[in-house]
Amino acid sequence: MQKMLDLIRPEERKDLIIACVALSLAFTLVFIRGGWTPVFLVVVFLSSVVTVGLGFILHELAHKFAAVRFGYWAAFQKDNQMLLIAVALAALVGVVFAAPGATMIYVPPGREMTKEENGKISVAGPIVNLVLGAIFVVVLLAGAAFALWPLVVLGTMGLSVNGMIAFFNLLPISILDGRKVIAWSPVVFAVSIVLSLGMILLSSDFGGSLTMLLSLVS
Repeated sequence: MQKMLDLIRPEERKDLIIACVALSLAFTLVFIRGGWTPVFLVVVFLSSVVTVGLGFILHELAHKFAAVRFGYWAAFQKDNQMLLIAVALAALVGVVFAAPGATMIYVPPGREMTKEENGKISVAGPIVNLVLGAIFVVVLLAGAAFALWPLVVLGTMGLSVNGMIAFFNLLPISILDGRKVIAWSPVVFAVSIVLSLGMILLSSDFGGSLTMLLSLVS
């Protein structure tokens, strides 16, 4: 584990933290669009930091370590313009454009990355989000069972955040993960994007709980 952490250079850690904070703010702005109180705002922001911190950072690190496993060097680089766009869109239209940067992979001279390597590296991030989504379902159900509304908020946001990050990155357009995954395995692509969409739809079913909880803590 320590050897893996040593691969994350200070500049990369800084970029990951900045991007994580910006995305946390963006998701917070989306989840409080229906109204907020100081207590609810704090709970939502802290839940956003936890869920985005896990979902986004582990997504990018999964790309990085998958690339390293295949013998490449990789590092996340933030995109300041995309960070501003993410926050602005969240504030104005309630949509999170979850592309605050990208994990850049450096291929050694004389070597060419295969479709399989590229596909597996690309799908590693969304797979992490799908696993985290399953964990947050358990958190959500536990919160509902024991009437612990902060856990309900955390579980709902975790499911939604990870679903959106996975689904957005699996879109087969531009430089997003989906285009590389589908070129390697259409089956893996189809299963992954259907599961991520299912997470989003499931979280939307519970989304009304946030409004209900807001009225309870007002």
